[in-house]
Amino acid sequence: MSLAQAGTFLLIAIGLSFDTFAASVSLGVLRKEIRFPEAARAAFILAFFQALFPLLGWFAGGCLKNLISGFDHWIAFGLLAFIGVRMILEGIRQGEVISASNPFSLKLLVAISVATSIDALVVGVTFGLVDSLILFPVVIIGSVTFLAAMLGLLFGKKMPGRKSHRSVIAGGIILILIGVKILVEHLSA
Repeated sequence: MSLAQAGTFLLIAIGLSFDTFAASVSLGVLRKEIRFPEAARAAFILAFFQALFPLLGWFAGGCLKNLISGFDHWIAFGLLAFIGVRMILEGIRQGEVISASNPFSLKLLVAISVATSIDALVVGVTFGLVDSLILFPVVIIGSVTFLAAMLGLLFGKKMPGRKSHRSVIAGGIILILIGVKILVEHLSA
């Protein structure tokens, strides 16, 4: 593998990790105190799916692309919008104490992971179609995503008013905007 290929894989990994970073910021906003093991677990789950999806796409090759390319963006948008709307509604309940569904629950992390990793699946299909290497890109994508998620959690945690209703609403809006961005990118392509 050439240095240029390694650089290309790194740039792809950075591009794929932006949605995960933004989602991690919104998770960090919801939790006043995040311990390192908890943050590492969340980042690992996000990175695992981001690395798994290109591998699955690579194996599936052209067949999978034809099956999901027409609606993959709708799946991502739907998952992120659903989670975002739930967060906004929870933030609107100003008379109640925020009991935020645990932002680090496995169910929520997997839903966010799948929604933010669909682009990685398409990248994997592309790797499969051009007979590219897969193990090195998967490791790079997973590593960069893990780092982006950890940084996003830290950034979100440091934002003022972490437990306020406004921050929960802002976190929901961020997730919805990620979904809209994915939808617009695919519909305009």
